[in-house]
Amino acid sequence: MSDHPAPARQAGAASPVRRRLSAEDRRRQLVGIGLSQIVETPIQDLSMDDVAAEAGISRGLLFHYFPTKTDFYLACIAAAGRRILRNTAPDPELPGEQQVEMATRLMVEQIERRRDFYLALVHGHGVADPRVSEVMDSVREGSTERVMAALGVPESRRPVVRAWWAYTEDRALTWSAVPTGERPVPVSELVAECVAALHALLRISRS
Repeated sequence: MSDHPAPARQAGAASPVRRRLSAEDRRRQLVGIGLSQIVETPIQDLSMDDVAAEAGISRGLLFHYFPTKTDFYLACIAAAGRRILRNTAPDPELPGEQQVEMATRLMVEQIERRRDFYLALVHGHGVADPRVSEVMDSVREGSTERVMAALGVPESRRPVVRAWWAYTEDRALTWSAVPTGERPVPVSELVAECVAALHALLRISRS
């Protein structure tokens, strides 16, 4: 037996107490976890148990913040839509034409990087809820607004610009489906073609 007494436990050396999150912070945390997972996992395969475990809470508590699985999925999809808009934002300091070119290139690259995920957003795979299409509508509307502001397009031609974005998405999805070494044009040429199509459509709509 040691002649020396065991050292006293230092004040403040207790195990750290997990900080209690506010309801809003917890929702943001859960959506962030879900968003990080659905980038690589089809949303219909997203495990609520895995999300709850990563957050350090019970599955039941997760459903306190999101009453149904669909509510949670939709929150994640909405966050994905906001992220797409952030990732495709052009430099506002550039001239208008360059902003449009940059936004187009960023959108093409975004679709190329996450093609399956983008397709799931467009077609709403795994979530039979009309609110899924509202997310993509918000992405297209935000992208449309950027182009209109950059080029000074009048409100009467908003449908033309919006339709052009749908065309650009389709071109990007078709182009990115081809293996890198077999694509008919490089990304720079694809972007140039898409931008040229925009100007052609705007000219036609004015005639």
